[in-house]
Amino acid sequence: MSSKIIERVNNVSNYLLDSNKTVREISKVFHVSKSTIHKDLHERLKEIDKEKFYAVDKILKYHISIRHIRGGESTRKKYIKKWKVFIYNKKIVYNLF
Repeated sequence: MSSKIIERVNNVSNYLLDSNKTVREISKVFHVSKSTIHKDLHERLKEIDKEKFYAVDKILKYHISIRHIRGGESTRKKYIKKWKVFIYNKKIVYNLF
């Protein structure tokens, strides 16, 4: 493994541990694909630093466990932007304008 890849793996893993961001968000910061980030964190990091790998793996498993919630939240935000939302008598009323 080249020193450039080892440096990127360490930078990505440190960034994840500091920020708790998702793979998608990290890939945008480092300008590489989600697949590369995933491979860095799951395969290459295990060879480089096992302790850091287990810490990173714990965060990634947490992200997987809540992804259905994040997906629903994204859909809700999409429709709130698309529709004008009113709150009436503690109920959300949607009107499409």
